[in-house]
Amino acid sequence: MTSLRSIRSADVERLSPGGSVETRADEVAVEEPLEIRISGETLAITMRTPGNDRELVLGFLIAEGVISSASDVASVVHCGRTTDEGRENTIDVTLAPGVKPPVDAETGMLARRGTLVTSACGVCGRRSIEDLLARTAPLADGGRVSPEVIAAAVRSLRERQPIFARTGGCHAASLVTFDGRHVATFEDVGRHNAVDKVVGARVLAGALPLSEHLLVASGRSSFEIVQKALSAGIPLVASVSAPSSLAVDLARRANVTLAGFVRDGTMTFYSGRDRLSS
Repeated sequence: MTSLRSIRSADVERLSPGGSVETRADEVAVEEPLEIRISGETLAITMRTPGNDRELVLGFLIAEGVISSASDVASVVHCGRTTDEGRENTIDVTLAPGVKPPVDAETGMLARRGTLVTSACGVCGRRSIEDLLARTAPLADGGRVSPEVIAAAVRSLRERQPIFARTGGCHAASLVTFDGRHVATFEDVGRHNAVDKVVGARVLAGALPLSEHLLVASGRSSFEIVQKALSAGIPLVASVSAPSSLAVDLARRANVTLAGFVRDGTMTFYSGRDRLSS
């Protein structure tokens, strides 16, 4: 369901090939900051499309290794009074008793992300593949999936993007089971945020790890998309475009199947083609 805050109107001037100019109202996807706090202390600020913020935060915390399930969280709430301006752009997380937040070894304070998490690149200055694999083991081989299911999942992503249909300016991520059942799709100006929303929704459902599921992301597959899939136990990532070199490296090290250029009946496998069923 599209949030009322996800789209807004903007007056634009449209120039035609003949040189005439038409002034009209257009629709654009909303991009606003979301401050993520743990017990009142800022952990990160991400630029996102409003809507499904709780899911986004839980997915982010899974990917960052702060939590491993919904039971690690006592509460996830927007901060301030309902009348406060900007209340919807701040979320405070209270961890469950015994769950420790990430702490900077030098300062003893909350290990705040040092840079803004933008809608384009996610967390800059990310941990290395070695650091990631130190806390997240490579995935087991598990089940098999047919090429037809992968192709259908990528093809149907566009049909589940109402914000993109109205604005032309939003990414999306879908979760589909290996037998082709659609589980969830979320949109956001940042593809990594869309993935966090998908994962966070399954955290709320108590459905992790997500073995025998595939993740479909619009656009390219970056290192961070594969990282988030790995953290949630998703063994296959597919997209209509190309992956980055670091995404390929991580997928190969972590036993994640990585498929790119899934279009027109063809697909390119950069890792893990042995997960395909015959």
